[in-house]
Amino acid sequence: MKISRIEAINHVLPSKLKVAAYCRVSTASDAQHESLEAQKIHYESFIRKNPEWEFAGIYSDSGITGTKADCREGLQTMLNDCRRGKISHILTKSISRFSRNTSDCLSLVRELLDIGVTIYFEKENIDTGSMESELLLSVLSSLAENESHSISENEKWSIRNRFLNNTFRVAYPPYGYQHDENGNMIIQPKEAEIVKFIFDSLLSGMGTGRIAEELENRNIPTKRGKKWSSASILNIIKNEKYTGDALFQKTYTDQHFKRHKNRGETDSFLVPKHHEAIISREIFEKANALLAQRATEKNNRKGSGKAQNRYAFSGKIVCGNCGSTFKRRIHDRGSEITWCCKTHIENIELCEMKYLRDETIKAAFVTMLNKLIFGSKQILRPYLEHFIHEKSDENAQRIRTLQELLNQNGEKRDILRKLRSQEIMDSAVFSREVNFLKKQSDAYRIEIASLKEEDSDEIIVSEIRKLLKFVEKEPFQEEFKEELFTEFAEKIIVYDRHLIGFQLKCGLILKEELE
Repeated sequence: MKISRIEAINHVLPSKLKVAAYCRVSTASDAQHESLEAQKIHYESFIRKNPEWEFAGIYSDSGITGTKADCREGLQTMLNDCRRGKISHILTKSISRFSRNTSDCLSLVRELLDIGVTIYFEKENIDTGSMESELLLSVLSSLAENESHSISENEKWSIRNRFLNNTFRVAYPPYGYQHDENGNMIIQPKEAEIVKFIFDSLLSGMGTGRIAEELENRNIPTKRGKKWSSASILNIIKNEKYTGDALFQKTYTDQHFKRHKNRGETDSFLVPKHHEAIISREIFEKANALLAQRATEKNNRKGSGKAQNRYAFSGKIVCGNCGSTFKRRIHDRGSEITWCCKTHIENIELCEMKYLRDETIKAAFVTMLNKLIFGSKQILRPYLEHFIHEKSDENAQRIRTLQELLNQNGEKRDILRKLRSQEIMDSAVFSREVNFLKKQSDAYRIEIASLKEEDSDEIIVSEIRKLLKFVEKEPFQEEFKEELFTEFAEKIIVYDRHLIGFQLKCGLILKEELE
């Protein structure tokens, strides 16, 4: 009898899809909280009913704006779990619930697709796993972002009206004030005494750093329990609220939901006698005038953070160790001038770079300039020719890139026309998007035309030719001339005490050893 062997069949069950859901409500009200709980219950039940799905969790955020992904803890936790392979598919109510910021939405979708995670947007009926193009998602996400802008503008309008009719309440009273039961600003007596001490100390001659040190020595906490600093003292002295006035809208939010200091870009609102004053207007103005005078004496330009160039090297010597600029110092009762790293001066442990003598730096510049005079044909001439040639190659590459962008622009417009013909997109959105793409393509064509006209970077070439003209006709230099350094040098890089580099305006960095 012949016995036949029948091979066993291994039934390998397909792995289930790991499905999670993301829910979000934008405010923390009771009604919204109930809505969030309802979303969670709905999605968990929906996922568990599907036999091909494995429940991977519900992630949520409550009372947090949808315009910035990095502010949402629930979303960030979900993204981290996606990266760890715990989730392969995400359900969410709509694009606006997921993100109202177009760039955030698209970058999140792309990142998740790269690691094999897809998203289903229920309201728009979009599954990113079966998208033929990102353009549809981009358009819908733009609509969600426009909704955020509309809500934001309505809120701004409401706040501006409260500014004008003096019903706006300061959310966080400054040091020296607190809220009463009606939300009005009233004086906090103990803190108010410290505010007076700060103004009196400044007017008596103390610096802001010394005042901060004094408060620390007395173990007096700031409003949030942090350490006092020169910056925190300055914030108090410059705050008009201590005079009883209130200036509103010192900052503003741009169209990308980023906050900026208001320097006249939008209206601000000054409300006089908004609350009880701690400091008289006369003391406030004297204190701020003193700050301005000290800044002038230190040659600080407001808003730039840079010292005025009283000397040729001021602000132009950079530490190659820590990146700080060098400060002019006088030693031996004025007999020797040196330059030293600011970080080294403040804390020698943070930067070990030692000082350089002023005469040594000047001698090195003269040596460098004489080398250029001697070898102009071997250094500057070839450099000029190489630069022009390289820039021509770069322009050609940029033109090719712009041509490719033009082709992509045309493809996007074709897709928009298809969406409009299928009535997926309304005419207003279609017109706006097409007009944007047309402006973009016009900009590409203008840049292409500009690149074809220019053969090199005019500014750099001009600097090279200016330096070349000088070194080819001038004799060797015998002494340092400040006007030549200002004319040709951008900055000095200090590598160590024996080696520095002169970065010239033409782009060259020429190193010189110091004696």
